[in-house]
Parts: sequence; structure tokens; C-alpha cells
Amino acid sequence: MKKITPLLVLSLAAIAFMLAGCNTARGFGQDLQKVGEKIEDKAKK
Repeated sequence: MKKITPLLVLSLAAIAFMLAGCNTARGFGQDLQKVGEKIEDKAKK
């Protein structure tokens, strides 16, 4: 069995908190849309 790295553990924890913050699939979609908009804004600059 491979060693579980601290980075993997932190990544999984971050994903869990992110998903817990989005109560519904619709909320998750809205969050993804906002992230996409931020990326587009940065790319335009």
C-alpha cells in the first residue's frame, strides 16, 4: 500500500469542505460558474 501523503490528505479535506459548503447540486453549479467567471476575468486582463 502506498503512503498517504499530507498533500493528498489536505486536498481531500479541502474538497470535502467545498462540497459541504454547497448544500445542493444547484449551489455547486453556481459556485463553479463563479469560479469560471473569475478565471475569465483574470484571463482578459
